Amino acid sequence: MRSYQDLFRTPEFTPLLVSSAALGVAQTVSGLALGTLVYRATGSPLLSALSMFGPSLAQVLGATFLLSGSDRLPPRRTLAGIALAFAATTALLALPALPVGALLAVVLAQGLISSLGGGVRWGLLNEILTKDGYLLGRSVFNMVSGLTQVTGYATGGLLVAALSPRICLAAAAALYAAAAAGIRLGLVRRPPRTRGGASVAATWRTNALLWSDRSRRLTYLGLWLPNGLIVGCESLYVSYAPDAAGALFACAALGMFAGDVTVGRLLPPALRRRLATPLLLLLALPYACFALRPPLPLAAALAAVASIGFGASLVQQERLMALTPGDLSGHALGLHSAGMLALQGLSATLAGSVAQLASPATAMTVLAAASTAVTLTLATAARRPRTPSRHPAPEPSPAPTSGPAPS
Repeated sequence: MRSYQDLFRTPEFTPLLVSSAALGVAQTVSGLALGTLVYRATGSPLLSALSMFGPSLAQVLGATFLLSGSDRLPPRRTLAGIALAFAATTALLALPALPVGALLAVVLAQGLISSLGGGVRWGLLNEILTKDGYLLGRSVFNMVSGLTQVTGYATGGLLVAALSPRICLAAAAALYAAAAAGIRLGLVRRPPRTRGGASVAATWRTNALLWSDRSRRLTYLGLWLPNGLIVGCESLYVSYAPDAAGALFACAALGMFAGDVTVGRLLPPALRRRLATPLLLLLALPYACFALRPPLPLAAALAAVASIGFGASLVQQERLMALTPGDLSGHALGLHSAGMLALQGLSATLAGSVAQLASPATAMTVLAAASTAVTLTLATAARRPRTPSRHPAPEPSPAPTSGPAPS
């Protein structure tokens, strides 16, 4: 699979992409509206960050108890059910009488529900596309995600300013419902990829198998930690610029789009494999400049440049798929998604806590320094010789020569 035309000629690719885009717009609009609503009510950077990224904390529970369903549940029914659940809970968030504590409880429940969605969606994409098409297909999803975030945050910012956060939440609920309809009508019925029912025991057993291999462990840590800490920086946009957070989010999403286009389509494979570490460093270093409290135009430019570094995840996901048996692809990608989102939630909590004690700019600088240190540590660990695993994985295609995930 060598071109975008090949992707869009593949049955089910377009419906899955369009429904994911609708979910992305709904998520960005609702997240910005909720963060603004909570910040206006409490004036707390911590609670504002938690309202936007707190659902990611529930991914820890999902990764512990639910992930075996990624390969053991019918994909179409599961994805449609998750979208409908989000439509219902987001409509609940739009109710005017709901106190802040109840809002946070609902968004944590959303995080638990969504912990299953990543594994099901990306496992289905891996099934729809040929083996050589997954990276290109995932890069298209990431590019569309960047565009939907730009659209969602720009639209959400305008709606929040012109109308109210609760109207934005109601609009997001309608988008979630539309996405559920698109999934139901656009995808065909498929059986689960793996036999047997979903269970906690199966989740733990497969998690242990995936984690047993040193190369996969380093890949997971590279996918989770550096960018999770930088999302903690992004969680402070509302408290850094309360009246212009949508502009910061939109510029960051535009940078992510540019990085995904470059890594997924423009770079040759040999060069791409060597860029994981440089891209992760690029992701962190611009946020160190926030120690100087840059004005909004410069802050937006720094956010855009930094987000180019999110393209490193494409290199790392390609590596993960090379190290994982095909019948566990959904679970492996679900573990990646759940762990990444969980670290984002923890980082948002950490960032909000530091911002409460110091300032949003100081918290961004601290998390950027931590992300840089983690990236360099993982890059060093990846160069050490491998030790034999008790659960050997199939030998991957030629391994990357640098970066936190490779080696």
